[in-house]
Amino acid sequence: MAYTGKLRDPLLDELFEAVLTLRDIDECYQFFEDICTVAEIKAMAQRLAVAKMLQENRTYTEIAAQTGASTATISRVKRCLNYGADGYKLVLARLAGKEKAPR
Repeated sequence: MAYTGKLRDPLLDELFEAVLTLRDIDECYQFFEDICTVAEIKAMAQRLAVAKMLQENRTYTEIAAQTGASTATISRVKRCLNYGADGYKLVLARLAGKEKAPR
């Protein structure tokens, strides 16, 4: 299924193509350290952790305590899980081994 959301843009296409060329975690560290600030990387990691915990039906209090995320961040991630483009669901399912990524 092709993404048809409002973000579609040639510059983003190029960025995502670049991400798809990365071969392992070490290459991801190298690339993301160069392209993002440490705070941006940590914020993305935090949001992914929040999404995982929301899928596990954890409470906002538990999530905030374990991740340090604000309730606003938790609410935003929950909104994306419920009404977003299903990117979190896709990635979390693959990470859990429920769905194999195409090669």
